[in-house]
Amino acid sequence: MADLAGAAHREFFAVRTVAETLAGFRPAHRTTVETVALDDAQGRVPAEPVLAPHELPGFARSTVDGYAVRAADTYGASEGLPSYLDVAGAVAMGRAPEVDVAPGVAVAVPTGGVLPPGADAVVMVEHTQEAMAGTIEVVRPAAPGDGMVRADEDARAGAELVPAGRPLRAQDLGVLAAAGATSVRAHARPRVAIVSTGDEVVPPATAALEVGQVRDASAVALAALVRDAGGAPDPRGIVPDDRDALHAALRAAVAECDVVVVSAGSSVGARDETAAAVAALGAPGIWTHGIALRPGKPTLLAEACGVPVIGLPGNPRSALVVFRLVGMPVVRLVGGMTDPPPEPSVRARLERDIPSAAGRLDVVQVAVRDGVATPLFGASALLSILTAADGYVVVTDDATGLPAGTEVDVTLYR
Repeated sequence: MADLAGAAHREFFAVRTVAETLAGFRPAHRTTVETVALDDAQGRVPAEPVLAPHELPGFARSTVDGYAVRAADTYGASEGLPSYLDVAGAVAMGRAPEVDVAPGVAVAVPTGGVLPPGADAVVMVEHTQEAMAGTIEVVRPAAPGDGMVRADEDARAGAELVPAGRPLRAQDLGVLAAAGATSVRAHARPRVAIVSTGDEVVPPATAALEVGQVRDASAVALAALVRDAGGAPDPRGIVPDDRDALHAALRAAVAECDVVVVSAGSSVGARDETAAAVAALGAPGIWTHGIALRPGKPTLLAEACGVPVIGLPGNPRSALVVFRLVGMPVVRLVGGMTDPPPEPSVRARLERDIPSAAGRLDVVQVAVRDGVATPLFGASALLSILTAADGYVVVTDDATGLPAGTEVDVTLYR
């Protein structure tokens, strides 16, 4: 077992860049596919594209209140020289038209009403006036297609309504409902085990701390990020610094979950058993034990029997930064998400210098006010830095810092 630990520690010095990590650590495991009722499908990830069973909206309809006409009958119409059309009737909502639009004829139609046969445009009621009973003046010309949508303008039969791999949004659910879909085949939410370790770590409910004890600040925050990534957190409690206990906890998590996250277990201290325990879980094993990232260099990534295992730094702030940057993409990938939603961002001007070192990627917390981003510095153990931040700035690994006044992209916290 000592050899395994030594190998894991040596692996730490083979540090990978963040870009290499995001591009190279691509576990093949995916969650199962299940049928989800449309009412419960928001945020779920379709396993296959959903196609339109028929044309949408299915019939040509008006998009304005007005008169269905032949566009040619309105050519040249103006306030001074209007076109006169006979009103042959009206379209009732939710019913098929009972009259056609012949040359020189108009039919009143409400927004959403079915376009009568013969019509190829709708004139807004504001562009007409009644000349006499049964006759209107059209004072503005209409072009073919004005004021209406075609039967297949929303979607042709067989067209892709929503793609696979993108979480379903409210508007996606709306178009599926319009197409008559009542359920969707989607990936199950990844079950993500969260294992906290350390003799000094105690549950948050601990009323009084002994000297040297700390409450588990990471597990509940990591669970929230797992939900944000579309997963289902499965907190596994706190495991003491005992090799056998850690082995047992990780083996059970790998057997039962889709992703395993080990919190406070990847520093290279003498009592850290995480690398050895993960290496013993099964092939292919540890992918890297070190990422060129600050905060978060001592991050472990592995794959055990197809299940990705993420070992996070011990400091809560570092753990959350790393999981947001590296862990959430893994959870999304395992859950079938190939097209994750974009992170909200804003451009801002740096209020002061950000120092950095070439060869590593720095994630710097910032507060944003009136277009100015103020860097927030402090020890990686301080969670208050995160709670004060509106977002973060990434200093790329080829930069040696950013001077005050630089325009930067701030990734905002939701």
